[in-house]
Amino acid sequence: MKLPHRRQFLHLAAGAAALTASSRIACSQNYPARPVRWIVPFPPGGGTDIVARLMGQWLSERLGQPFVIENRPGASTNIGTEAVVRAPPDGYTLLLVASVNTINATLYDKLSFNFIRDIAPVASIIRQPLIMLVNPSLPVKTVPEFIAYAKANPGKINMASAGNGTSQHVSGELFKIMAGIDMVHVPYRGTAPALTDLLGGQVQVYFATQGPSIEYIRAGKVRALAVTTAARSEALPDLPTVGDFLPGFEASLVYGLGAPKNTPTEIVDKLNKEINAALADPKINARLADMDGMALALSPADFGKLIADETEKWGKVIRAANIKPE
Repeated sequence: MKLPHRRQFLHLAAGAAALTASSRIACSQNYPARPVRWIVPFPPGGGTDIVARLMGQWLSERLGQPFVIENRPGASTNIGTEAVVRAPPDGYTLLLVASVNTINATLYDKLSFNFIRDIAPVASIIRQPLIMLVNPSLPVKTVPEFIAYAKANPGKINMASAGNGTSQHVSGELFKIMAGIDMVHVPYRGTAPALTDLLGGQVQVYFATQGPSIEYIRAGKVRALAVTTAARSEALPDLPTVGDFLPGFEASLVYGLGAPKNTPTEIVDKLNKEINAALADPKINARLADMDGMALALSPADFGKLIADETEKWGKVIRAANIKPE
């Protein structure tokens, strides 16, 4: 068989590359052409699941293909995340990104993936605050009073969390570091038992998610001192922020959308545009507000920067507090 001359070969190679690029652009322009799988690495029924289903319905209606929510919990989101990391980068397998992903990057020594390297940020969706709650028997009504009391009683305050390495835990540890106080960490298996023991006085403070705790706050069964976000909560507008007393303190739950690395930019941009359109819709915004959250519309680059910043912040806390996974 006669081999092509070098010039002819280069011409053929260039043509093949152009064909591949043009077919990739065509696929991106036609996206989605079939159902899209959106993996949520949490059990069904929780806040993350509700966020994904709300946005999935919006995307299905706007883009004309089903966005199918697949719950794949386990190993503190690492099982579901790894499934997306290993999926083809074609936009047909997506990930519900959560704050825990930025924590796990340091918490786990031997992950089979690097979250920042292997997941492409697509769009942020919602930011939710935690609330600093204390048992009413504790003789404090403000954050400064709490810090003063803790300094006068080192090691005598029990701090609950929903488990080692959870957002509630690392937020409490960040507070300890910035306030210069010593508290005993008491991990639980989830929010419900932690709240139960806070109500019963077995623990004295808990950085809690807003949803399960707000009725206890309104009933006076627990005392809310502050929210952990930089801005006040719309649901509890009279509560100050922790940062009002500890400048620079910020801790929140952020959820968004990710995809495997090397997903075409055209697909990422299309999904980002549609998610941000949803966040500007009054009905969607109201639904997110009902979930005690604030819509968070960012570009893919800005969402990536947020992920990187959070990973660095929680990495420092985890190393300083020597936090280990359960």
